[in-house]
Parts: sequence; C-alpha cells; structure tokens
Amino acid sequence: MRVLVALLLLATLVSSCARPAEHKYTLYVFGTLVELTLYGVSKEMSDKSVALISHGFQQRHKDWHAWKAGKLGTLNTAIANGVPHKIDNDMAALLDQARDFERMSHGLFNPAISKLIALWGFHSSDKPEGPPPDKQLIRELIKARPSMQDLTIKSGVVSSRNKAVQLDFGGFAKGVALDWAAQLLQRHGIKNAVLNAGGDLNIIGRYGSRLWRAGIRHPRHWGVIATVDLQPGEALYTSGNYFRFKEHEGKRYSHILDPRTGWPVDHIISATVIHKNSALADAGATALSVAGPTAWVETARNMGLAQILLVDKNGGLYMTPKMQRRLVLSDAKSEIIAVIDPFALGSRKKMRTFQ
Repeated sequence: MRVLVALLLLATLVSSCARPAEHKYTLYVFGTLVELTLYGVSKEMSDKSVALISHGFQQRHKDWHAWKAGKLGTLNTAIANGVPHKIDNDMAALLDQARDFERMSHGLFNPAISKLIALWGFHSSDKPEGPPPDKQLIRELIKARPSMQDLTIKSGVVSSRNKAVQLDFGGFAKGVALDWAAQLLQRHGIKNAVLNAGGDLNIIGRYGSRLWRAGIRHPRHWGVIATVDLQPGEALYTSGNYFRFKEHEGKRYSHILDPRTGWPVDHIISATVIHKNSALADAGATALSVAGPTAWVETARNMGLAQILLVDKNGGLYMTPKMQRRLVLSDAKSEIIAVIDPFALGSRKKMRTFQ
C-alpha cells in the first residue's frame, strides 16, 4: 500500500474542565498507522464502533492487498490467465470507482499498472534496492497499455481483453476505507471524530466549538509547511514521493509512477487535496503528482478538484485560490509560484506569479 506524507493533527484545545470525553485508538492496517479520535461520546460506544472498524479494515486489507493472497490476488491471476472471474459487490464497486478515476484523470491515475509497480520493486513491505528495471521491460509493459477500461464487468463477472492488466488499489483504497469508517461512525451516532491514516484525514464534526486543524507536513524537512482548518465532512489527502522510494547510485526513484512512461515522477514532491470524497481526494493527489507543474490545472479541472496544494522539487508552491484562502503558511521561505483557478475561463492564462 502507498505510504503518504505525514500530517500533524493539531486540535485547538478547550479548557479541561469543560471538555467532553475524548477517546483515542491506534490500529495498524494498509501498511500504516491509523489513529482514530472520537470526541463527545461514551467509552462503550467508542470501543464498540472502533472494534467494528478494526475488523472491517483488516478484512479490506486482506481482500485488496496487491501482492499477498486475497480477493484481489485471485482476480489478478484470473486476468493474467484470460479467465472470467466472479466478484462480490464490494469488489465491483471498487472496480467501478477505479475506472471512473482513471477516466477522469485521462489515465494519469491508473490502478491497472500493478505489473509495472512490481517491476520497480514496490510490491514489498521493505524498501526496494538495486538499479532501475531493464528499460526494455518497461517499454514492453507500456506498449501493452494496461487500463481499467480493458475490464468488462457483467452480472458480477470480470473479464479483460488485455492480459497485461494487473490491479493495484494502493492509490485510492485508503480513501475508500476511511469513507466507509466515517459513515459507520455516523450511523452509530458519533458526531465528532477524526480518522488519520498515515496522515490522510477524514473529519466528522468539530472539536467542541472549534474546527479540527491539520498541519501539512513540509516535504523537504520535518516541519509544517502550512495549517488549515477543516470543515465537517471534509477529507485531506496528500501524496508524496519522499517516504517510499528506491535509491541507486545516489539517485532517488519515487514510488509514484507515470503510467505513460513507466518511470517515477520527479517534478512534484507532494500534492495535497481537500474534498468531501476521500477516495477521489486520494486518487486525485496521485494524478496531480503525475501531471506536475505544467499539467496540474487541466487534471484538476478534469477531476473536479478545487482545493489543491502542490510542492515542486525546488520547494515552490502551486495552489488554487480556494486553497490559498484557507492555508496559513508556516514557512516564510516558501515561494508561491502560481495560484490558478482550474475552472476559470482561460485558466491557462490566469497564472499569477509571486516572488
């Protein structure tokens, strides 16, 4: 599973004498720590809800794992063998979302490139080592053009006209799972909570009378580049290329791969998205990382993303006006390269540069 840039959750505290009950839990799933903070609810209800979430997370982790035995692995084997395969409703919904996100991103987010991810050594819990893959092998996989659109789903049966398709849901499964967990908490009457999965946040309600505040980690050092107050129902997701990578002869290769070339992206260090749909925010952050400084505006428009912060390899900032109005920058040395509204007419000409 993808390891995302860490965020620091900064809740503004109310006085201890007036503070309702707060319960915190830590789970390990999807290759990262998941921290749950439930506010203003009984311990009994908190324990019951988190137990259900833990069970659901573990089951989804097993079912959706890209390189261990599970439902996804069985489906990938069937596709590779050219055999139609029966799937359940949860897997069908996941495939539908994956196809939608690939289409919206014009292929920059592509969960069908699992073979390419494995070729680079990122199908492992350990840091990959050694040189980059053979260029000819990369070219062969790119030439095969694996795509979610190669899948046919009919009456719960999946088939593919392209045997090169292999699925990896690491780019958005965490968002899907956290959306599910947030809905479960709300069904149980829990009105205020934060779900933090390796720095990706889902917000329910408030922290007393205050909004929950998130600090977006600076991708170039262990600090905070900006803070933002998150509204109830919002999610904040960041994709970064500096936690998970392979290094060879002094060069670092990101785990975020460009599906068009087969090579890691190196122009964007991190991409942060705020949206009501966690899965879309998760997938969008990956697609924006691939799009880079020259194509992020078009990708944002295609995916319907209005609140974005990008940090390029030189530390320069690119953002949308809606995100700019909300951010409080923490690093005085941060240079805003461009503020662009993806949905404004002629947005390509509306770039504003600040020195």
